[in-house]
Amino acid sequence: MSTLSLEEQIHRVVSDLREETTIPGQYGLPTSVHQRMAQTRTPALSVGVIDKFEVAWTRTFGTLAVGAEPARANTPFQSGSISKPVFALAVMKLVETGVIDLDTDVNDYLKSWRLPERDGWQPRITLRQLLSHTAGTTIHGFPGYPASGPWPTTPQVLRGAPPANTQPVVVDILPGTQHRYSGGGTTIAQQLVVDVTGTPFPELMRKLILEPIGLTDSSFEQPPPSAFAKRAARGHPLNCTEIEGGHHVYPEMAAAGLWTTAADLTALGVEMMRSLRGDVSKLGLAPETVSSMLRPQLPAQEIGQEFVGLGWFCAGKDQNFRFFHHGWDHGYVATMLMLPAIGKGAVVMLNSNQGSMLRGEVMAAVGREYGWPVLQDIPEISEVVPDVAYAGTYESVNRKVGVAQQSNRLLIEFSCQRELAVYPAVAGDFVAKALNLRLRFAGDDTARPSELTVVTGNKTELFKRID
Repeated sequence: MSTLSLEEQIHRVVSDLREETTIPGQYGLPTSVHQRMAQTRTPALSVGVIDKFEVAWTRTFGTLAVGAEPARANTPFQSGSISKPVFALAVMKLVETGVIDLDTDVNDYLKSWRLPERDGWQPRITLRQLLSHTAGTTIHGFPGYPASGPWPTTPQVLRGAPPANTQPVVVDILPGTQHRYSGGGTTIAQQLVVDVTGTPFPELMRKLILEPIGLTDSSFEQPPPSAFAKRAARGHPLNCTEIEGGHHVYPEMAAAGLWTTAADLTALGVEMMRSLRGDVSKLGLAPETVSSMLRPQLPAQEIGQEFVGLGWFCAGKDQNFRFFHHGWDHGYVATMLMLPAIGKGAVVMLNSNQGSMLRGEVMAAVGREYGWPVLQDIPEISEVVPDVAYAGTYESVNRKVGVAQQSNRLLIEFSCQRELAVYPAVAGDFVAKALNLRLRFAGDDTARPSELTVVTGNKTELFKRID
């Protein structure tokens, strides 16, 4: 049990940002949050940490914009696609009260716009599919609109009609068969709940989610009210260049329109985790309902793999099970990750697309300090090479490689390259430290493998022993 004070723990986190490399398990030297913000041209960054099913702390660094006043705990940022799972929670409230059904054809609900027929075929899609990105709908994400306007209505966005700056939202792959991320699908769901309830979307979200949980610094209003916008962090895509007007406007509110704070999102995460374990929660959803949002929605998916539930991305199992979402709007990035089995999590928000890597760096620093399980597939190196005759020559369709053994490692030689050292991993593979490369030996004779699989980057190549 840690004997450090809270301030000491915070200092350790914000002094221990390690720049990620493309090689698993390798990082830069520890650096402070202020140094990394300066290096990545990020004016403001806000962090919220959950421990033991409670908000442990929140801190905000930097300024609303370059040369502006300091950012504070109640400084709102655009959260980008974190809007989607927050919206999904509202949908589940409407499902619980019988207002809508997850598995009914959306065209049975839509009034302001309807999913169009194509070549005599009328696709049938459901809210379940829209929330899990399995409806086969188009439009990955939205670029937003200048603060000065003009801004399209939601039906104009769905039709791709001026002044919308994206194509029409259509179904172009068979619904319910595969995952494909679609902000367009989320926008269909937004129009559906507005048509069914007759309530403007920002007001509906305020009544269903923001107000009950007490998220007083959050709003789905697009554009935000002037007083709210005045205290918000202003967006910076690159090189500390502020967006004209401070931010873009997102009529696609369910997909990308939530203004919020790290403090508010950590409060939301706490309420979700409390609900999952059956504690009293301001969320107002049954534990079974929240749990159902964190299950696979396609037959081939299962717990332990990465999948999309209803609104949330999920990965891992048991103590390592986590639900999460990332966000990216013009000039803003964010991430939110919760570990419900152990009551831990964190939120990171910043107002610079150039600083996107800070999300993972801050999350990793929090995880090290608060004893999170390892969330990445980082190989553990063994000190001993197994007593197996790995050495030899192996050939693929296009080339040969030579493998030699040297003490506690193997040396692999590709044509036109110097010998590369690879080390035994506890899991049974061999991994390089110099670059992103993994070797896997196999064959009927385990003492003398007949096959070698080389995985480097996104390429997998099979070699057969020829000596």
